[in-house]
Amino acid sequence: MEQKPNSSRPIGKTMVILAWILLLVFLSLFFNKLLNEQHNPNQHVGGAISGNYNEIILERNHYGHYVATAQINNHDVEVMVDTGATTVSIPEKLAKQLGLKRGPAIQIETANGVITAYVTRLNNVQMGTIKLTGVPANINPYSNDILLGMSFLKQLEFTQRGKQLTLRQYHN
Repeated sequence: MEQKPNSSRPIGKTMVILAWILLLVFLSLFFNKLLNEQHNPNQHVGGAISGNYNEIILERNHYGHYVATAQINNHDVEVMVDTGATTVSIPEKLAKQLGLKRGPAIQIETANGVITAYVTRLNNVQMGTIKLTGVPANINPYSNDILLGMSFLKQLEFTQRGKQLTLRQYHN
């Protein structure tokens, strides 16, 4: 009696390998999303509008920072709230993408020492229901992160309680 070779074995092996690859892709996407949410828990900033003010509440991330999605000149960006930064600080690469003009060079003190940055102005900065126009900023050739500094924050009232930061913009 002659046995036929089992031609279904290679197909079965291929299906098992394909299933493992799909599982790894799914797990990778799942954990990547989880890590992004831990880094930026404020990816969809809403807010409230009352008769006297607009208000947003930001959640602190896993590392103790307030990171949020905002819009600068109508482009979605990720920002970190930094009360220690005098102005909004924009990385040079992003400044080019946003079409920001480099103004005069200035020396600024950072956590890593004194650097040369460039003065600029943002047409608008919006986070949730809060929107400011004509915000002073600087272009930082050495940074990868947008720091939402006091040139934005000083126009707002802000309060931190627990793991939340409340920002309030009063109407004129």
